[in-house]
Amino acid sequence: MISKIALFSATALLGMAAPAIAAGAPTDPQIAHIAYTAGNLDIAAGKQALAKSHNKAVRSFAQEMVRDHQAVNGKALALVKKLHVTPEANPTSTSLTTGANATRARLAKLSGAAFDRAYIDNEIAYHKTVNGALESTLIPSAKNGELKSLLEIGLTLFREHQHHAEQVAKEVK
Repeated sequence: MISKIALFSATALLGMAAPAIAAGAPTDPQIAHIAYTAGNLDIAAGKQALAKSHNKAVRSFAQEMVRDHQAVNGKALALVKKLHVTPEANPTSTSLTTGANATRARLAKLSGAAFDRAYIDNEIAYHKTVNGALESTLIPSAKNGELKSLLEIGLTLFREHQHHAEQVAKEVK
């Protein structure tokens, strides 16, 4: 069962595409900022898990999140530099940050198995939502072919993250 924290996070993320859609499709600079922000937030969540968890499977998953999201964000930064694009803050990236900060604060109050379950449940919900936003809004809205390609590569990797989180969830229940 998904925890209340994960449901809160997923609800916050479900609004991810709404601000961009309301104002029309997001621009490439906005998409770049949203994707980079989402990656940074998962890096921060992974670092929190590494600081709090003693569960081998949870720690391994958190290390994977930090490593993979840092690698993708590094590629994203190199691409925007190459294209001379400045990522543009927007209501979606701001909303993501606000929601993730609230989730990290809630998770900070937990420990042991309760933390592990809440962290993994949140990661499942987070990846489902981000993957959905990539599929339905970000990739279709990207105009630059290189940006679109990077988002598609990210989607493949993040689907693997979701699957891995679902496997870890079976171990921490």
